[in-house]
Amino acid sequence: MSVRLVAVSVMAVVLTGCASVSMESKEASEAAKKFPPPAAGQAGIYVYRAGSFGGALKKDIWINGECVGESAPNIFFYKQVKAGTELKISTESEFSPNDLVLTVKEGMNHFVRQFIKMGLFVGGAGLELVSQEQGQKDVAQLEMAKPGSCSAKR
Repeated sequence: MSVRLVAVSVMAVVLTGCASVSMESKEASEAAKKFPPPAAGQAGIYVYRAGSFGGALKKDIWINGECVGESAPNIFFYKQVKAGTELKISTESEFSPNDLVLTVKEGMNHFVRQFIKMGLFVGGAGLELVSQEQGQKDVAQLEMAKPGSCSAKR
């Protein structure tokens, strides 16, 4: 009985604990949440993780093999990339990275939601492209993390 109680307690911490990452300034976060159009020849990418499920887990995010950052609950990253290119956005998961491939359009902001999913050891992550309307609604409630710090090398 006590082993079961310990297992449930550990699982509760993993699912609802709070991981932290380095954050951008409040001013930078608020400026990004105005969703300005990207510079000429560029497209904007918002990658975010909303909600507290899997709160103790941090998951790396890469774009074309370059570290964007390590995610935590209720954060987002913003990056401008060359428009008209195919991007492979990846996140780590239990056994291997999960990838989302998309072609970005000039002058547009694109929104990718990272989500935590239950797995054998709790820690799976996935990515999905969401509409601009949904992405803006979600990101408006989040704070921007500093880019460039991943736990693993690719």
